[in-house]
Parts: sequence; C-alpha cells; structure tokens
Amino acid sequence: MENDAVLPDEAPLDEKDVSQRSTSVWKRFIIGSSDVSEENETKRAMQSRHLMMIAIGGTIGTGIFLSAGSAIALAGPGSALLSYFVVGVFVYSVVISLGEMSAMYPVSGAFSVFGSRFVSRALGFTLGWNYWFQWSLSIPSELTAAAIILQYWAPQVQAWQWALIIIVPVFLLQLIHVRVYGESEYWFALIKVLMIIVFIFVGLIYDWGGIKGHPGPGLSNFHNGQAFIGGFQNFAQTFVYAFYSFGGVELVAIAAGESAQPHKSVPRAIKATFFRIVLFYILTILTIGLCINWQDPTLLSAAYNSDVTASPLTVVFKRAGLGAAAHVVNAVLLTAVLSATNSCFYASSRMLLSLAKSGQAPRVFGLVNSRGVPVPALVMALAVSSVTFLTTIWGEGIVFTWLLNLTGISALLVWASIGLISLRFRMAYRAQGRSLLDLPYTQPFFPLLPAGVVVLAILMFIAEGYSAVKEEPFQAKNVAATYIGVTLYVVLYIGYTIYERFVLGIRQHFVPLRKVDLETDAVWKRGEGAMNRDRDDKHEEDTAVVVARGWRTWLSYAVKHVY
Repeated sequence: MENDAVLPDEAPLDEKDVSQRSTSVWKRFIIGSSDVSEENETKRAMQSRHLMMIAIGGTIGTGIFLSAGSAIALAGPGSALLSYFVVGVFVYSVVISLGEMSAMYPVSGAFSVFGSRFVSRALGFTLGWNYWFQWSLSIPSELTAAAIILQYWAPQVQAWQWALIIIVPVFLLQLIHVRVYGESEYWFALIKVLMIIVFIFVGLIYDWGGIKGHPGPGLSNFHNGQAFIGGFQNFAQTFVYAFYSFGGVELVAIAAGESAQPHKSVPRAIKATFFRIVLFYILTILTIGLCINWQDPTLLSAAYNSDVTASPLTVVFKRAGLGAAAHVVNAVLLTAVLSATNSCFYASSRMLLSLAKSGQAPRVFGLVNSRGVPVPALVMALAVSSVTFLTTIWGEGIVFTWLLNLTGISALLVWASIGLISLRFRMAYRAQGRSLLDLPYTQPFFPLLPAGVVVLAILMFIAEGYSAVKEEPFQAKNVAATYIGVTLYVVLYIGYTIYERFVLGIRQHFVPLRKVDLETDAVWKRGEGAMNRDRDDKHEEDTAVVVARGWRTWLSYAVKHVY
C-alpha cells in the first residue's frame, strides 16, 4: 500500500496533462517556442562552404538528368551545345550582376527587395510572386520525377503514394533549422557533383574507344549534317530545356540572407557558378551528344515519360559496359531530385516571407519561429505542392512538360528583370555620389553584363515565340505554354500598379534615383569599404602566419585563389 501512496509534491498525471505535454513537444518542434512573432528574424547560420556547394550543384536535378537529352533529340548535338552555351553566358551575366547587389545587401528577398527599392514597388511585387509561383510549381514537378525514379525499384507503388512519402521528410528537414538545409544541400550537391564528374570521364573514355569490347561513336554524331537539325526553329525550341536546366542559379542570392559573412561568402559562391556552368552543363551536354545519337529514342523517353532507364547517364554507363551501375545512377538521380525539392521549399518559403515582411503578402507569412524558420510560409509551399496529385489524373509526362514550359519562361522573365535592376542600382549609386570601393564585390565590364542580359532575354523570348508559332502542325497549346508565364508577369505588374495608384494613393511609380535607399541592410556603411578590406586582409595574413605550413594549408591556399 505504501507504494500506492501519492507524495505531496507528486501530483498524479491525468490523460489531459499527458495530451498537453505531447502537444507541447510537437509545438516546440514545429514552432520553436511560444514566442512566434514578426519580431523574430531568420538566422545567419549557413557557412561559406554551404553557399559554395549550393552555387555549384544545389539545383542540379531533372533538368540536366532527364530533360537535357530532349534538346539533342530536337535540334542535334551541335544546336543543343550552342543553346546551353548561349544560355550559360546569359545566366552567368545574371549571377554576376545579382552578386554585386547581394554581397552588399544580403536579404532573403534578394531581387524582389532590390526591385522594390531600386526601381518600383510594382516590380518587386511582381518578381516576388512570380518567383514564388515558379518555385512552388517546381515542387510537384520534382516530386513527379522522384516518384518515377522510385517506381524503377517498386513499380507496384503508385506515383502519388511515393510523392507523399518523399514530401514529408523534406518538409520536416526545413522545419528544423536553416543550418540543416545548408548541410543537407552540401552533401546532396557533393554526391551530384561526383556523379557528373564520373559520368563525363566515363563518357569521354567510352566515346574515344578507351573501353575494350565497347567501341565508342567518336565524332560520328557530329558528322554528315547531324550536328544541327531542323534549322533555327528547332534551335530556338531548345532554349526551354536550357532555361529549365539552369533554373536556380540565382538561389545563392536568396541564401545570402541567412549566410554568415555574406560580403565574403557571396562573391566566392558567385565566382564558383562559372565552374558549374562549364563543368555540369556544357561538358555534360557535349558528352551526351558525343555518346548518344540524336535519333536515339531514349533521349525523348527520358523526359516525356520520365523513364529513368532512358536517362542519358544510365544509357552511357550501360553502353560503356557498366550496366550494373544503373542502380547507382538511379540512386544519385533520386538524390538530385530530393535536393532540388529541398531547394524548392527553401526558395518558395523565403520569398513569401520577404513579401510578407514588405507588406506585399498576408502578414501571417511573415511569422518566424525562435529557430528562424518561417513556418507559415513553409506550410503554404506544402499546400501548393498538392498539385502533384494531378499527375494521377493527367499522367506524369503531360504534367511534367507543362510545368517545364511554365517555369522555364518564368525564369527568363526574372533574369531579364535582374539585368534592369542592376542598371538602375548603379545609376542610383552614381547619382548619390557613392564610391564603388564601398561595394564588397564589383561586377566587371559594367554596363555590358546587365545590358547584355536584357538584350539576350528579348532575343531569346522572340525566338521562343517564333518557334511556337512555326511548329508543325501548329497547336495553340504550344503558344499558350510559351506565353502563360508572361501573362502572369503582366497581370501582377499592372494589377499592383492599379492598386498602388487608386487604393494606396501613390502617384509616383518609379523611385527617384536620389531617394533610392542605399543604407538599409548594407553590410558596410558609406566610406567603410577600404577600411573593412584592409582589416580583412590583415586578419587573413595574421591567420596565415600562425597556422603551420602543412599540406592542408597549401591546399586551402590553392582553393582560395581558384575561387
């Protein structure tokens, strides 16, 4: 009976208390604490290596692994290579222009904030919601590909069931902390980087006839008029695949808002984008074009049917005598898609958070928990991703193609706008008599890069429309797929302009150059650039003297100068 006695300081627990404690555990996990408010801010917890790997391979996904071969099948290996080169130059110019502003003003809204601050609030509103829409629709696109990849091993499980299984852990990772996102992306990207490097080496060795018993095609796929197929019309259509593959290069600017020492890490990550473009896109397209003929049916089935066994990587490994590597390739493809899905949630939630903070989205999406996680914005991204269920109605291939066209054109509109914002930023900087020495990173060849971005964007957009109209047989849905992103952009811009004029009563549309805010969120104040650079250089020199000159020191020294 003594054991049954209740001590005075030990109150018995009823079912209600247990339920409350259980609920509080989940509440602390999801919300972080009861102190959830607009006063909380995101955490600067991502290190330079996280930003570097996000820049190099963070968003490499279905665009390069499944859809890239379609460009070769459509226009030949020469046209595809030229298309990816042109878009690569275009995208690198975008990243350089954006990097100059992001290193100075590292905010999660990036170009949306810059658009509102340097040009007009209508532009910032349009870019923010357009970008949120682009990444939100990319979630079901990536989940569709992931489901098909997993069906390679378990075909009895339906695609929508796999989508649910995948989305839950990715969503939970986002709820923990931004450092978890950075760390997971670091390792996901590293796996993809190693896969691409191995693929390029194996593919080139196979093509050159270096694998006994498996003669390679050499340069035959580029001979006899096979390099360029279908003329300018087909060449123009390959831009959609290139846009989709390059999508996400601007993610570094979004992540800058949660990175430590952004004035150092952002310029380094921006420079690393060059290696990403050359290594993971140009050389990959070249290798695929050398190893697989443009008439090979696997190039089209990989994209339109999301057939993993037809992925260019899998096909090349099999033809090189490494058929057993198909499962490894499939696992890496799954890693790539999970990484891209992870990035989709991050980009979508941070942009919606920024819009809410600036008063251009419902205030509830501006709430951040004590760990710096925008929970309502993440939940919204999760809700939108339910579009994935449409794949069970319309079929994976149809949905995948429509989302590809929509997000590709949306990316082009965002990139073109970044070029305009960069030009206006420099105009405001000059109008206020500021020195470029105060910028942590200065873009080279100004104004050639941002001006070139605008011109190339206009030319590529015209080429896209031309190819859609000239395609035989003519189909109105192809034209609609090309311009649906433009319609959204125009409606958002005009709609907010009308709202600003007649509801808010603001008649001055563009921000005057002398009134552009160049102080808020700046890492350095006016006139501090030279002093801060000298201090950083002195700190690095002192560190170099203290550390012993071992092999790790020399390796670190070499990496620093490469980047």
